[in-house]
Amino acid sequence: MRYIVTSPWWLRLLFPPGMIWHMPGLEKIIYLTFDDGPHPTVTPFVLDSLKEFEARATFFCIGNNVDKYPEIYKRILDEGHRTGNHTQSHLNARKVSNSKWVDDVKEAAKRINSNLFRPPYGVIRRNGATALFKQNPPYRIVLWDVLSGDFDPALSAEQCTKNVVANAKSGSIVVFHDSAKAWPRLEGTLPAVLKYYSERGFRFEAIE
Repeated sequence: MRYIVTSPWWLRLLFPPGMIWHMPGLEKIIYLTFDDGPHPTVTPFVLDSLKEFEARATFFCIGNNVDKYPEIYKRILDEGHRTGNHTQSHLNARKVSNSKWVDDVKEAAKRINSNLFRPPYGVIRRNGATALFKQNPPYRIVLWDVLSGDFDPALSAEQCTKNVVANAKSGSIVVFHDSAKAWPRLEGTLPAVLKYYSERGFRFEAIE
């Protein structure tokens, strides 16, 4: 599995302009994000872990999973977290037409009331980004500057933790996944990351 844990400047040049890669680093704040939920086991664990550290986060949800687990989606919002659109069916923008991809985003928007969007697999075409920027209100397309790697079955929880603590700093947007695939690593990594940064005076906020 090939991917880059951090997002260097040259990688960002390959994407359409206007993407959000990190937040202002003026304060000791880390922005944890969770993709692909809600999930009936993993998302409650994430919410319980966040509550223990008085942390807020951003959940980029798949519309189909919101349909399956509306009560968990409601809990995310009720506990003060932010949600974002991650398409209705997790489409890869490289593998479908732009119109089908945009329609999938619009379908998810019927369930997810948010102007935040993260493209599945981190893949977005220029014309897809343009279409989202033209929506009313326009979407804020959120990528990241640190990948935990929790989706990678070749990694251990310890390595995923190391990926985060070696790279995340004030203003960093960090990617986790509240999914069955990530669960074997997330279960150990998330509490360790929350503890590490909390002990160093950081707090965790949602992307507004």
